[in-house]
Amino acid sequence: MGVNSNRVEHVACLETTVTISSAEVGVMPPPMQIHKVCLPPKLTTLQKLKHRLIEIFFPDDPLYRCKNQTWFKKLIICLQFFFPIFQWGSEYNVSLLKSDVIAGLTIASLAIPQGISYAKLANLPPIVGLYSSFVPPLIYSILGSSRHLAVGPVSIASLVMGSMLSEAVSPTEDQILYLRLAFTATFFAGLFQASLGLLRLGFIIDFLSKATLVGFMAGAAVIVSLQQLKGLLGIVHFTSKMQIIPVVSSVISTKDEWSWQTIFMGFGFLFFLLTARHISNRNPKLFWVSAAAPLTSVILSTLIVFLLKSKVHGIPIIGHLPKGLNPPSLNMLYLSGPHLAVAIKTGIVTGILSLTEGIAVGRTFAALKNYQVDGNKEMMAIGVMNIAGTCSSCYVTTGSFSRSAVSYNAGAQTAVSNIVMASAVLVTLLFLMPLFYYTPNVILAAIIITAVIGLIDYQAALKLWKVDKLDFMACFCSFVGVLFISVPLGLAIAVAVSVFKILLHVTRPNTLILGNIRGTQIYQNLNRYREASRIPSFLILAVESPIYFANSTYLQERILRWVREEEEWVKENNGSALKCVILDMTAVTAIDTSGIDTVCEIKKMLEKRSLTLVLANPVGSVTEKLDQSEITESFGPHGIYLSVGEAVAHISSLWRAQP
Repeated sequence: MGVNSNRVEHVACLETTVTISSAEVGVMPPPMQIHKVCLPPKLTTLQKLKHRLIEIFFPDDPLYRCKNQTWFKKLIICLQFFFPIFQWGSEYNVSLLKSDVIAGLTIASLAIPQGISYAKLANLPPIVGLYSSFVPPLIYSILGSSRHLAVGPVSIASLVMGSMLSEAVSPTEDQILYLRLAFTATFFAGLFQASLGLLRLGFIIDFLSKATLVGFMAGAAVIVSLQQLKGLLGIVHFTSKMQIIPVVSSVISTKDEWSWQTIFMGFGFLFFLLTARHISNRNPKLFWVSAAAPLTSVILSTLIVFLLKSKVHGIPIIGHLPKGLNPPSLNMLYLSGPHLAVAIKTGIVTGILSLTEGIAVGRTFAALKNYQVDGNKEMMAIGVMNIAGTCSSCYVTTGSFSRSAVSYNAGAQTAVSNIVMASAVLVTLLFLMPLFYYTPNVILAAIIITAVIGLIDYQAALKLWKVDKLDFMACFCSFVGVLFISVPLGLAIAVAVSVFKILLHVTRPNTLILGNIRGTQIYQNLNRYREASRIPSFLILAVESPIYFANSTYLQERILRWVREEEEWVKENNGSALKCVILDMTAVTAIDTSGIDTVCEIKKMLEKRSLTLVLANPVGSVTEKLDQSEITESFGPHGIYLSVGEAVAHISSLWRAQP
């Protein structure tokens, strides 16, 4: 290869090709070296496949600690990897235990009333909510990687399960079948979650963007709050539908059933709970105020109803709750029959939602304490605890933001706080269940409303509108879909909008016209930087996406339009005739055969206009595919450069050397 050649090299090449002084090119600082464009190291197809699979499924290199270790040390590291309790357990001490006991008891004061309330939200017996606050936290404390995640039933998963299953089976007319479907949905949710973690397919849940979740949770919070008017107003005959219009209509049409005693007690305790929440939000040091408020409300309301039971007959109560440990429920799984599809669909939807919430909450508090939460471990932990919960009369559980916030503020240090919480629930199940007999349903409604109001994040919605209108559209579609159509369809619409946004970015990528910032080798967007200026006789374009079959036709049309508009600009401003089009491929991270054909077509079309197409800075994989397709030969010795600056300098010097 001669000194002026710039073909793609098949070997590692660091030497320069030619040196150009600043006198030859007016826009370049002195002197400038032109480098060869090199191919990446040659790999076999099997090596490429192995490398690609590792990057997809093991980007974090989870077993890096096993390198250069003895077999015994590797065994210990693997145990710590799969069971994080072995990692922090060896360093556990009395000081940590003291903090975890305080945090665990504090969480339990919130988890007990919330467990009962959320079970009602899912149209399940209240005792199932307490069962779900006992077994899953124990499993998570062994398998989970978060120190602050407090596990138990959550409002969103409870709402979705209740709404989806009640469309197929009535929870009042066929309670046993409904309970069987709930356990079956929990089983498939856990199986789906554990499979994602085992196969390291966590990127699937990324399709639920933050914008989608903001709208979904806000819509769900409104629906849940309106549904709780049944308990808050003392209504007996209430709609089972989950859309805003039927719910509001049911509230208005049943005003004859409203009970003034229930309304007085409900709104009184609702005001108390909201005030406690406001105090804790204003002063985080008083976190215990909002944490203790639900249990305090349950105790006070139960005492009031018990003392006035002979005078107050219009306030519905929970009634008898069985004492004892979780009964086995594996024999109740519904694995064949006409409703199996509904159970599977409900399990997958609630599984995705609970995974998203649990991992997001865990990462939030991990960031505050500067440690890392492994997403795949969390999927495995949440999935296994839901599968185990299926066998012990539990329904879908995950990490709760409200309980985790209390755990964090209470000083939790490790997952032992979950064990302490489960122990408190165990004591409640064994000895304290008769005390909940006179607990009014209205207090459960007030607790649920207080919990879900925090899901309405209007500030996040305003930020979405300000930053990204398409994200706001996904948020709005999710919100409206949940309110007016249904919870699962609202979520599906939001995901569809998010996928449409991705497709829009892929099929209609950004293309920019670049100019040189004087006195430098930097080329930036002409419309963005005033100090950037055109290079006479050059049109420098940048493509900000891979070139695939989905966008190749668009890019061809858009680049030819750029050329036409540049020629018109040159003509209007009496500039130098356009001779060369440089395509900056820095951001083109991949190309397929359709993209390669498109580059060839663009080159041929420009040659018919007596214009030269030059490629600048193609990445390794793109360079390799261009070379394998033999397109680099058609570009010749001066068709591919390492940078835009080198391309401009070298081509300008060639023009100056011509007669």
